[in-house]
Amino acid sequence: MAKEGRFSLEAITGTLGRAANATEEGGKGLPPVELWNPPFCGDLDMRIGADGTWFYLQTPIGRPALVKLFASVLKREGDKYYLVTPVEKCGLQVDDAPFLAVEMNVEHRTEDGGPGQVLNFRTNVDDWVVCGPEHRLRFEPEPATGGLKPYLHVRRDLWAKVTRALFFDLVELGEERNVDGTPMFGVASMGEFFPMMPADRLKEFT
Repeated sequence: MAKEGRFSLEAITGTLGRAANATEEGGKGLPPVELWNPPFCGDLDMRIGADGTWFYLQTPIGRPALVKLFASVLKREGDKYYLVTPVEKCGLQVDDAPFLAVEMNVEHRTEDGGPGQVLNFRTNVDDWVVCGPEHRLRFEPEPATGGLKPYLHVRRDLWAKVTRALFFDLVELGEERNVDGTPMFGVASMGEFFPMMPADRLKEFT
């Protein structure tokens, strides 16, 4: 990899491609970036916009395969994001969340004591994530609008912002439950309940 402005996108891609194949399963699955702690080698002029678009040298990266490659070696440490190989890591800017949840499928698994409603989300890099205890939803206040911004945990402390259209779908699927003595409105998946807001605020979203 390289410090900002020193190498081409092709050089970065080649290095990351070799790292992406360095998995414990002979190249299958995601690289184990959580096990890699290489030295920092500088910041790239690379940014993930709030809409999930990846930019290099302020130009959108138009090749989905490249975006998927970069996403596979993305690592978060505190509030900073990096592209990581076993021997080096470079920083990049993330405007909001590194992924976007763009599609949702709803299942109902109620037979034989199943978990009931199950929410499946597809991200903008074509990962499917089953919302539940290991992949939680959270809802953050949005001061500019007075509304909420929903996020889904994807992996390794990396989150996807749920699109506004899917947020309204979640509201349609929502229900009221008592949480620590307070009536809360939220949505359930895989037997877990994810509160959005106090139930008496629901009229603001309908």
